[in-house]
Amino acid sequence: MMRLFRYLKSYKWPIAIVLALVFVQSLSDLYLPTLMADIVDIGIVHGDTQYIWKIGGIMLFVAAGGGFCSIGASYFSSQVATGFGRKLRARVFKQVEHFSMQEIDQIGTASLITRTTNDINQVQQVLIMILRIMVAAPMMCIGGIIMALSKDAKLTIVLAVAVPILALAIFLIARKGLPLFKAIQKKLDKLNLVVREGLTGIRVIRSFNRIEKEQNRFTEANTDLMDTAVKVNRIMAALMPIMMLTFNLSAVAILWYGGIRISNMDLQVGDLMAFIQYATQIMFSLVMLSMIFVMVPRASASAVRINEVLDVNSTIFDRPEASVKTTKQTNGLVELENVTFTYPGAENPALSSITFTARPGQTTAIIGGTGSGKSTILNLVERFYDVTSGAIRVDGVDIRHLPLEQLRANIGYVPQKVLLFSGSIADNIRFGKEDATDAEIEHAAKIAQAGDFIASMNGGYEAHISQGGTNVSGGQKQRLSIARAIVRQPSIYMFDDSFSALDFKTDALLRAALKEEIEKNQSTLIIVAQRVSTVMDAEQIIVLDEGSVAGMGTHHELMQNCEVYQEIVRSQLTEEEIA
Repeated sequence: MMRLFRYLKSYKWPIAIVLALVFVQSLSDLYLPTLMADIVDIGIVHGDTQYIWKIGGIMLFVAAGGGFCSIGASYFSSQVATGFGRKLRARVFKQVEHFSMQEIDQIGTASLITRTTNDINQVQQVLIMILRIMVAAPMMCIGGIIMALSKDAKLTIVLAVAVPILALAIFLIARKGLPLFKAIQKKLDKLNLVVREGLTGIRVIRSFNRIEKEQNRFTEANTDLMDTAVKVNRIMAALMPIMMLTFNLSAVAILWYGGIRISNMDLQVGDLMAFIQYATQIMFSLVMLSMIFVMVPRASASAVRINEVLDVNSTIFDRPEASVKTTKQTNGLVELENVTFTYPGAENPALSSITFTARPGQTTAIIGGTGSGKSTILNLVERFYDVTSGAIRVDGVDIRHLPLEQLRANIGYVPQKVLLFSGSIADNIRFGKEDATDAEIEHAAKIAQAGDFIASMNGGYEAHISQGGTNVSGGQKQRLSIARAIVRQPSIYMFDDSFSALDFKTDALLRAALKEEIEKNQSTLIIVAQRVSTVMDAEQIIVLDEGSVAGMGTHHELMQNCEVYQEIVRSQLTEEEIA
């Protein structure tokens, strides 16, 4: 956890103020019992009313000063902790933004959300307690012992027995609770995963009548978390009875032994009262420390999980030889040379020795069965992953030697799983080009065959899109996603099965308009598709079969010499359509 505190460097002065205020507050708290002892031993015993008013006024002044310091320390410690949490969340989010798909898959989306929210909150809360309690408690404990010794050294024998017993109990309970706190965070990840899947997949769950099954999954994860939390709370709950028992027995022993010393004229009544208050402060400081011991183990477990995210070095990064020229527009020539790729942890490669060239002004289509590696090729061109062997080049330059920003600035990518953001239609299209004009947005929507349905919506291009695009159909989402790529005016278009939700008429119109656009701008178009009708007009069709190229050429050429392509065609078209 100490590693995370490097983000406190910009809060040196507020931390110094907190420490100073806590120090003054502790001194005031330690001084009050002595003043009270003076009132009893001098003012009350001698009947000196003026002295009582005088010392009482000093006590009020000291108490007010301590209260002011306490309020100030709370304010500045909260300011430091919340600022620390903000900086740490920003750092974690920035780190995750640079993760490749490999790192995101490795840690898991649900776990990353938990680490960015709950785990950072745990550390933030314990930081407040460290600033307020971990500093004050030792001062109160040590100061209380010194002041108690000044009142009566022999009475401190009671504290010499009670304090070690209490400290040992705190240590044993904290040591037993630490592993359980670590387990709680992992089970919180699991619960977060179940909830996230249940909410995002609610349509599928309801359509297959799996509500009861998902409720059972949630109940199982929730109960597992509850059982662990109850177990650790039972352990921690034993701390308070032990403390109260120790404190009460100590108070009885102090009163018994103190009474003997008063009767022997070795101790005054006021000093005994002050000694009891100092004993209370010592015990209370240990109680405060125990609260730290309750929270620090869980925060430590959270800190470890946060550091795991911060320590991950992304496998996808700008190499030293990559010169940053983000404004450069590529010609769009894409070459794959003997590309082989294996997903992390997989036994067999997803792609094996893939070689082809996608040229500007032409359409290159990729078709094949499920799991043949079609989408993987697009992921590699985008550098979501790096090739295991071989090379991918854009305009003759290995993409690993290009800055990621420059590479992706020249690609208009439409993923297989369409994602729209909450906001207006114009905002979603403008996501592809931040400074796109209204004319450019309308032009992109027209090519994507989205203009008509946008015009029919209330508000037109300012119509609201709900989170995830749930208020538009699948085909409308695909067309908006395509418009988002078109408005970018890239040199390379990549569509990953992006026409699957379109009817055949819209599909044909969109491809015709898109073909005209790429020929005019001399852009490269790479289409991954399942439909033969979508790819049959392409200048080049790549047929994949179990990660390898089974055929390459035009539709007519493949119908002559590629058995895999012939099977795909026969499965989708009638004999009349094939002829």
